[in-house]
Amino acid sequence: MNRTLSSDRTSAGFLSHGPAGGGKTLIGHDRVAAWWLNLDRIGEEDWAGLEALLIDEELERADRFHFHRDREVYIAAHAICRGLLSYCLGEAPQSWRFSVEDHGKPELISPAGGPRVRVNISHTRGLAAVALTVDHDIGVDVEWLQRDAPTEKLAERVFAEPERKTLAAAPTASKIDTFLTFWTLKEAYVKAIGKGLSQPLDAFSFDLESLRIHFDDSLADDPERWHFERYRLSADHLMALAIRHPQPASLAVDTVPAPLDYLLELAAS
Repeated sequence: MNRTLSSDRTSAGFLSHGPAGGGKTLIGHDRVAAWWLNLDRIGEEDWAGLEALLIDEELERADRFHFHRDREVYIAAHAICRGLLSYCLGEAPQSWRFSVEDHGKPELISPAGGPRVRVNISHTRGLAAVALTVDHDIGVDVEWLQRDAPTEKLAERVFAEPERKTLAAAPTASKIDTFLTFWTLKEAYVKAIGKGLSQPLDAFSFDLESLRIHFDDSLADDPERWHFERYRLSADHLMALAIRHPQPASLAVDTVPAPLDYLLELAAS
């Protein structure tokens, strides 16, 4: 499913389902919530509020970035993550803690007696995104389109043969778009399974029409247990989601711009 979402789409309808409406039903075994935020929406006066949502360790890491733009997108991503968790689960944004699993994947330490909440973060130049669900493996990846890259040379190194053929057949004007569509899907899958660089990217491939995944080794994974979505969030950004689920057809995915006003109100409270 290739969706186009406008960056000025209102999130008021989305918010009506949250704590203020009395029903925390945004995530569950069959529900996924994803928020994304274009940094162009953030005013200079808003950054202090977003920083207030982070814990000290995150602020210290943010201050270590060499480039200001990298610092800002890191802060935005982690503010969205903590805000979305609080929005869906009702705890204070600074209360959430993470452990680091094998291959370096962060995992939320879920509240005692509560469901196993799964979250994933991605950011690129000018945009951050977070995806959240219960129990199931989930991955999100975002990429910035306005770049020059030797797409077919890179594809020879990291893409499977069917993907390389699709890229070679793409018009010159859409090479980078096609390359990054494959890339976001592959990165979302790798982030979902948590294997990082140990997972060869050419061991599986995607069909962009059906958004189905194929594994060279039929025993490596079950394609019937995966659901993928791809989005063009703006003229400059692509996003992909990957969710492992026993019945992918039953999934409901809510993907909207992060409600900046809510995040700032949360910080103020």
